[in-house]
Amino acid sequence: MTTFDDLLIDIRACRACEGEIPEPRPVVQAARHARIRIVGQAPGTRVHASGRPFTDPSGDRLRDWLGISEDDFYNPEILAITPMGFCFPGLDAKGGDKPPRPRCARLWQHKLDAELEDVEMTFLIGAYAQKFVLKDAYKGNVTRTVAAWREFAPKYLPLPHPSWRNNGWLKKHPWFAEELLPMVQRNMKSLLN
Repeated sequence: MTTFDDLLIDIRACRACEGEIPEPRPVVQAARHARIRIVGQAPGTRVHASGRPFTDPSGDRLRDWLGISEDDFYNPEILAITPMGFCFPGLDAKGGDKPPRPRCARLWQHKLDAELEDVEMTFLIGAYAQKFVLKDAYKGNVTRTVAAWREFAPKYLPLPHPSWRNNGWLKKHPWFAEELLPMVQRNMKSLLN
């Protein structure tokens, strides 16, 4: 067994937030030589139930944005999915997901960075991932950060969350679909070939 296999076992066995979240059930997908990485927020209720990342309408939209098949998306040799929080954080008073627990990223993201050496492109989905990874280069909000994608590409590509809650954002910012997504899909095609 490799160090990387041990790391995945440790992540999946993590109970650091026990008592702070409804039920620890870490969801991660990765293989040491993956060339593409997604750093998102945290699993929602459907992903928590399935134990598989992005098994919800957000995942359908994300796969469409990336121009990737479901088979390739769920192949850990191709694509690593390492969210800021590996467990469902629970619901807030309005029925939305709570933010990912910050402890999770501090425990695991740098260890994953050290092991996932072959990653050529990392998608940063939403503010939590963008703030954590980009640090001082984060532009203060998702819109400005995604609009500045050229500063980070090709290593990092900031994206809004693919949730239906962002339909208004997508309508308000047509440049996202007209400029950014075609570039994303071209790069994905070359990484997948």
